[in-house]
Amino acid sequence: MIQNPTAVMFTLAVVVLGSLLIEERFQFGRALGSALLAIVLAALLTNVGVLPAASSAYDAIGGIGVNVAITLILLGVDVRSVGRAGPRMLVAFLLGGVGTAVGAIIGALFLRDAIGPETWKLAGQFTGTYTGGGVNMVAVGQALETSDELFAAAVAADNVTTTLWMMATLAIPTVLGRWWPRAAAHEADPRRALPTMSHDFNNSRRVVTLRDTAALAVLVTGVLWLSASLVAAVPRVPRVLWLTTLALTAAQTPIARSLAGGPLLGNLVLHLFLAGLGAQSVIVGILRVGPAVFYFTVVVVAAHALLLFGVGRALRIDLATLAVASQANVGGPASAMALASAKGYTDRLVPGVAVGLLGYAVGNYLGFAVSALLRG
Repeated sequence: MIQNPTAVMFTLAVVVLGSLLIEERFQFGRALGSALLAIVLAALLTNVGVLPAASSAYDAIGGIGVNVAITLILLGVDVRSVGRAGPRMLVAFLLGGVGTAVGAIIGALFLRDAIGPETWKLAGQFTGTYTGGGVNMVAVGQALETSDELFAAAVAADNVTTTLWMMATLAIPTVLGRWWPRAAAHEADPRRALPTMSHDFNNSRRVVTLRDTAALAVLVTGVLWLSASLVAAVPRVPRVLWLTTLALTAAQTPIARSLAGGPLLGNLVLHLFLAGLGAQSVIVGILRVGPAVFYFTVVVVAAHALLLFGVGRALRIDLATLAVASQANVGGPASAMALASAKGYTDRLVPGVAVGLLGYAVGNYLGFAVSALLRG
């Protein structure tokens, strides 16, 4: 098994390159998309013993790497493009949160005998994490004092389910597109709104010069430095909020608009992040900690999906918005941005991050409410 962090990063880079080549050369690759292929290939390498389930390389990509990717992509966003998607994104996000809470209650009632007396705590944790991301799982679990063994089992199950759901949401817009209401079809392809930027996610229309790259490096490092300084001064505000605000502000300047290659480079880093996410999905870990906890996560996410996409279709909300909102629920702002970037949903980037940030707060409150209800 590969253990050296540099070798792990090299392997992830090979996985990403292979995924892009498969997408380019094969019909099934174009149908699946390079992002989904990267997750699947990395997960296979982990589960056959080539890649480790934990590595400092994954931590680096999920930490500084994601922040760099977010900044690079946001530097290419025109805020005037996001108005149409905003209200629908909020509605979709709220639908997803309600579906998560319903799923947690159903799962707790059916699995309480298999899991034990702390089932109500897991229900609160899973409500939190599938409303606003993994940060909420930790916050709710610590507050409820979930036992270490059960907490570890929940984290292991969540890692696998989150990866599987990312794979699903990457595929859903393609699979379900033909059956979606025609009235919303024009909204399902945001490339029509911003063709230049969506194309820039895979191939820059302009030559990327050394000056462009150097200027992007200045802007990215400046945004990262300032956001870290603001977090130190105002620790209650999440860093991703400062990061988003600073990057979007810089993006509206003529200098940032003149630079080529930002979304392209950001998309590369996000592919590495998704490959790392897949590599951390170890199926055998579910068998070790007990399948009942994994079943719990499946029930919660299934209820979330049924309510979000079922009611969303009735409300004629486009699939792009529903998929990004779902990732904002299940994975948080970074996952929402990763999905929007991978699929080219340029005008869903900022709304996805916005509702993902909202999930940090809403997820905790909803998690505590569900756990209190089930405890009784």
